[in-house]
Amino acid sequence: MTTVTVLAIIDFDGKPDAPLTRVMNRRLEQFAADLQIYLEKVLSDGSNPGDLVIYLSYNRSYAIRWVIVNDIHEDVQAIVAKKCAKLGYISWKNVDLYKFRNPFPKN
Repeated sequence: MTTVTVLAIIDFDGKPDAPLTRVMNRRLEQFAADLQIYLEKVLSDGSNPGDLVIYLSYNRSYAIRWVIVNDIHEDVQAIVAKKCAKLGYISWKNVDLYKFRNPFPKN
């Protein structure tokens, strides 16, 4: 069985308290949850054991982008790519996770 994790990567450089930002972040989190539920159902047959970790985020044009961040079988990659394309998500080519600041700084 494949363990699926879809994470919404939120850009905290914007104004986190702005109404549009709150709405967009909630929307992204819901999209991540929906994709995770879908992939768990599709991959529940157990033919591809392992973990699948996907990041979802917005680009500057507010298009949703996705990337698989771990090594997974090509069949699973194809399933994810097909579903994301159907949803209108774009492939996230250059993932720079260091650009995101921690919203919870250590005191």
